[in-house]
Amino acid sequence: MTSTATTGPLQGLRILDISTVIAGPWSTTLLADLGAEVLKVEMPGSGDALRALPPYKEGVPLWWKVANRNKRGITLDLRREEGRALLGQLLPDYDVLVENFRPGTLDGWGITREWLHGIRPSLTILRVTGFGQTGPYRNRPGFARVFEAMTGFTNICGEPDGTPLHLGFPVADAVAGLFGALGILSALYRQQRSGEAVGQEIDCSLMESMFRVLDFLPIEYDQLGVVRQRSGNISQYAAPGNVYRTRDGRWASIAASTQRIYERLCAALGRADLADDPRFVTNPLRVAHRAELDAILAGEIAMHDLDALGVLLEKNEVGFSPIYDIADIFRDAHFAARKAIVDVPDEDFGSVRMQSVVPVFSQTPGAVRTSGPSLGQHNADVFAQLGLTAAQIGGLREAGVI
Repeated sequence: MTSTATTGPLQGLRILDISTVIAGPWSTTLLADLGAEVLKVEMPGSGDALRALPPYKEGVPLWWKVANRNKRGITLDLRREEGRALLGQLLPDYDVLVENFRPGTLDGWGITREWLHGIRPSLTILRVTGFGQTGPYRNRPGFARVFEAMTGFTNICGEPDGTPLHLGFPVADAVAGLFGALGILSALYRQQRSGEAVGQEIDCSLMESMFRVLDFLPIEYDQLGVVRQRSGNISQYAAPGNVYRTRDGRWASIAASTQRIYERLCAALGRADLADDPRFVTNPLRVAHRAELDAILAGEIAMHDLDALGVLLEKNEVGFSPIYDIADIFRDAHFAARKAIVDVPDEDFGSVRMQSVVPVFSQTPGAVRTSGPSLGQHNADVFAQLGLTAAQIGGLREAGVI
């Protein structure tokens, strides 16, 4: 079992997470993996909406267990004065607060920046929203698919003559969570270096996070007037690069994005002549003639079973992978050697398996200590630390404050 002791380079950092669903909570989970102490705050009764999303086992939400691992959890109705007062008692012990309500929502509950900084001046506040704190769309609702579509990402996914495709995972949430975690660490670094007493507010929008990762689309349009479109599995910037069917009906993803790798691919397939073909001697020429090149390579690859092809390409140092599903990943020797999947203690199922911590630190490694907490699991411990008696905690629970 993974140790429950807090380890990692962020040991000592304390975060209040009052955000919901994926992007905000995921930013704090990434930091919790690296040793931060995170207290997850949920609404009494209903809890975080992520609890209502599948997959389930025996009625228990599994996504929740990964997305909020390494956290303690309490319930607190922040809309009520008693809830706000308890939040105020918690704040002095925390360095960061993360929220993802629509702009102005917390202000309406009296939880303004001035109120927060009046209690904890050094508090760093991460605000994760769909469209940001300003602009004409600031109050629009939005989910990952909205921002994947709006930033042009969905438009470049799919076959050239097919429907734009959303992927089977909310990529925009994960991307915004990464930018949120980066923002927190950047603000804390600045605060430490400058000695400033007042913490920063960080405005992290899913729209801008997703747009940022589409690196060259804006400059390509600005300078060349090109509106990039769908190309299926074909790489748009290097050739060859595609998903190829093997003789045994399986699939291989092959990328030969540099000249040397392309030449090694040709040699591996017994087609060294393709390296000297005038149509294919440089990457720009291969991109211009990729349909012809791809047809030739697809024919060659189709003469090999996947396992034999893998041995051949590995021997020739060609970038290659079978198209894995999750069962393949659980069987893969490299994932096992890297301990990329770990056993995690879980109160419902004894233990569950999930991804390990990324990245790996040589001296202060992070760890997955626990799966996500049950609703209000740590109410008694946390509120007792504030000086509340068992009777007071029971009264708050009966009143629906916790």
